[in-house]
Amino acid sequence: MRVDILSKEFPPEIYGGAGVHVAELSRVLAPLVDLNVRCFGAPREPDFHGATVKAYPVPEELSSANAAIQTLGVDLGMVGDVSGADVVHSHTWYANMGGHLSSLMYDIPHVLSAHSLEPLRPWKAEQLGGGYRVSSFTEKTAYEAAAAIIAVSDGMREDILRSYPNVDPARVRTVHNGIDVSQWDHDPNTDVLEEYGIDPERPSVVFVGRVTRQKGVPYLLRAALQLPPEVQLVLCAGAADTPALAAEVNALIDELKAKRTGVVLIEKMLPRREVIQILSHATAFACPSVYEPLGIVNLEAMACGSAVVASATGGIPEVVVDGETGRLVPIEQVTDGTGTPLDPQKFVDDFAAALIDVVSDPERARQMGIAGRKRAQEHFAWETIAERTLEVYRSVL
Repeated sequence: MRVDILSKEFPPEIYGGAGVHVAELSRVLAPLVDLNVRCFGAPREPDFHGATVKAYPVPEELSSANAAIQTLGVDLGMVGDVSGADVVHSHTWYANMGGHLSSLMYDIPHVLSAHSLEPLRPWKAEQLGGGYRVSSFTEKTAYEAAAAIIAVSDGMREDILRSYPNVDPARVRTVHNGIDVSQWDHDPNTDVLEEYGIDPERPSVVFVGRVTRQKGVPYLLRAALQLPPEVQLVLCAGAADTPALAAEVNALIDELKAKRTGVVLIEKMLPRREVIQILSHATAFACPSVYEPLGIVNLEAMACGSAVVASATGGIPEVVVDGETGRLVPIEQVTDGTGTPLDPQKFVDDFAAALIDVVSDPERARQMGIAGRKRAQEHFAWETIAERTLEVYRSVL
């Protein structure tokens, strides 16, 4: 069976959970099928664990176009090379139109993996302008025509069926994201902590992720005002999506620094080794997301032995077991797609209370971390995910 995977992200250009998913899925699928990976951007090494990789740049004539139009240009460039595949498998709206058009051109089934949904990310209009309407059209068209849709959680499956009521529920299958626990493991060293000014003797709350509306960083920063004074807050955060969000987050960080010590801000995407060490020494990992189809970063924290405090939204409750591997924080949300808490201050207070509960008992937090790693290892192995993905492919042939 020849499978062509289409994805915006692929190593070494990975900036989110979808990119991690594609890389790990490709690694375990390559020995099982004839696998071609087609991705966006600069040239890549042509061999990835046995998969053939080809990258596609933005067409020169679209270099000044809206980002959404550039995306469609890259998709069109991929279509010609998909000829001869038995299945085309696209990831995220960026690659969905490439998969959809390939399906029409070559009469092959299009499988798509849902890592997020455009109707549930309306804040993207701040970034893309009219391009958000283009991305929404692209996603809707692909979802309604796909032979099969893979949801990364049961919560995501429900979101798909609610957002796209014309999709046949029988075509939507849940296959969870995964984690390679051999790559993500506890690191007892402290050289990375020392480099960034993190005190290994103080309890710490750690956040790792992009600064987007969906990640809920402002809620965490407000909750951190209530943490005991000895607790550090470590923010491993990439650049904010918009100037407005950057200004809001920076103001909250300045307020926090004015009122307490131990606020460590690392404004870049860190290498895996450094993230692992920081997570390994976290008393609690914080995931205050208002939208999270699964939350692969929670699996990474669990694999490193960190207790996780996370919003009970999307697919997160399928990963974090409340009271066993961490704490789930209830969140009632508006239904306009933004994920905004109905009572923002209550969510902040509840998140703060859950963090305080975990960091106030380091031994219990350690036991939660041990349980979290065990759960990641037993329930979210990539080899199992590869077999379930193959089952989806076979079902549409």
